[in-house]
Amino acid sequence: MASQDDPALKQLYRTFITGCHILHYHGVLDAYGHLSARHPSKPEIFIMSRYIAPGTISSERDLIEYRVEDAEPVDPGAPKGYSERCIHSELYKRYPGVQSVIHSHSEAVVPYSISGTKTPIFDIAYHLLPTDAKDMLVRNTHLGAALAACFSDNNDENHDPTDTTPKHAVVLMRGHGFTTHASSIQECVLRAIYTQKNAGIQTTALITHNAFFKGGIEADAAEIKYLDEEEAAASTEMTKWSAYRPWGLWVREVEAQGMYVNQV
Repeated sequence: MASQDDPALKQLYRTFITGCHILHYHGVLDAYGHLSARHPSKPEIFIMSRYIAPGTISSERDLIEYRVEDAEPVDPGAPKGYSERCIHSELYKRYPGVQSVIHSHSEAVVPYSISGTKTPIFDIAYHLLPTDAKDMLVRNTHLGAALAACFSDNNDENHDPTDTTPKHAVVLMRGHGFTTHASSIQECVLRAIYTQKNAGIQTTALITHNAFFKGGIEADAAEIKYLDEEEAAASTEMTKWSAYRPWGLWVREVEAQGMYVNQV
């Protein structure tokens, strides 16, 4: 994939590789999980890395172009890629405004996918065909499409089937992890990192509340006060224009580490 004649594509590659390093540095991705980005001038194509750990991606040679239509590589001779790339292709297919997607198995977030939460949860068990392996992996387009639909609340009786704007920023995946999206790599990385951070904060709040109020059995036990819908919506808008502030810090952090290499 040559980018010498396309400055926008070269910049995307560099940002993509740095994004993978940042996600690894912050523990959102380890040897597993993945980032993707839509091609800057060919919306029918998206980019992921080959089948290696995100923290070790280092050059253009590690990147593969895939068709949004079927998640197959543009180059039939491309190296092996991730088996769950249909998570990404189906989000790009359903939502034209989505420019970047992250799938993570964050240990801080997974408990909320099996313990109950108001966050949308994709349960793969409801969508498996008899020929699908029950290994929790979203490895084909019909499973990817089912996950993508969870971002729009398809079961909501007021859902508009023509609406191509995702309602939710994050969907949990039962016993597996979470997926998030955004209009840029920088914003997507921010969402993924703070999904993990917020899960850690919520866990601490629940433990502290349980310990202080003895499991809520005391008559004067206070309820945990979460953000209301208006506060959450305003906070979401705020993060869109503030995403580049932490990005600059995170870039400096990974540049200062000896293990991360970005040759683009």
